[in-house]
Amino acid sequence: MNHTMLRRGKSAALSVLACVLVAPTVYAWTPPAAAPISSPTKTAPKPLLWKVSDSDNSIYLLGSFHLLKADDYPLSTDVDKAFADAEKVVFEVPPAELGDPSLGQKMQQMAGFSDGRSLSKVLPADVRAKMEQAIGAERLAQLDAIEPWYINLGLLIGVSQQMGFQADQGVDMHLARRAVAANKPVSGLETASQQLQVLDASPMEEQIAGLRDFFDNPAEVPKLLADTHEAWRDGDVDRLNALVIDEVRKETPVTYRIINVERNDAWVPQLRQMLDGPSKDDTLVVVGAMHLLGKDGVVEKLRAKGYRVERICSACDK
Repeated sequence: MNHTMLRRGKSAALSVLACVLVAPTVYAWTPPAAAPISSPTKTAPKPLLWKVSDSDNSIYLLGSFHLLKADDYPLSTDVDKAFADAEKVVFEVPPAELGDPSLGQKMQQMAGFSDGRSLSKVLPADVRAKMEQAIGAERLAQLDAIEPWYINLGLLIGVSQQMGFQADQGVDMHLARRAVAANKPVSGLETASQQLQVLDASPMEEQIAGLRDFFDNPAEVPKLLADTHEAWRDGDVDRLNALVIDEVRKETPVTYRIINVERNDAWVPQLRQMLDGPSKDDTLVVVGAMHLLGKDGVVEKLRAKGYRVERICSACDK
């Protein structure tokens, strides 16, 4: 696998493991059909689930994959038990905001250039030529007012849908529905507007790199998404670190810092308040899996603060 393919795969994996707003993206372009990736009859995914405790209560941290398939369910009984034990459920963004009909319009507004530039002005000639060949000059012209980060998300949605992934099957959406049915309070660690600002803050050169990588060889993207999905289903922390975090941190360091590190740092005080505050309720926290992994993840950040941390994965010992 060459260097370019690695970065392209990491860009896609970063989205499905880091930002829940990948789900409502409106624009989607589907590349030429790739051979379907078959899978055997599936068992429940091995969860990326940790229990963090102090003297009087606990929070469960569950790593989500934001786009999944119907046959990724049911989830592990470990997740069911954590859900049953929790008095409330917290997501990246409050579920009600994800269901806001105006969210797609807000995303499109945020995706527009605010400094007088346009896609045709910022794209290098080679990227523009490859995009025109793939989607046509007319469609490319229609995208001229849209920043590359939003197009990258749309491309990811197009590929994912072709592979059978759906936003309404993501772990976040699934557990939000269950929480409402069980009358459990739900909330978010940040607002949809804050997450939009994060997506929009990626440096232009790193946004363009994502488009270049995609159009260099779009047929490779389904395989790389499938690898990430498989690693998530296997609960394979080491493989996910290698597939996503290590390369993204090295090749698009500013985007990695903005999307992962800075948000984790903003969430840790909120998570600590759930443990240290007066409430003795237990809480299930569901965020993109990337936010839990590695030295920058909230799991290690909370461990460093002295809390008891244990991974919960009964199938991992089998």
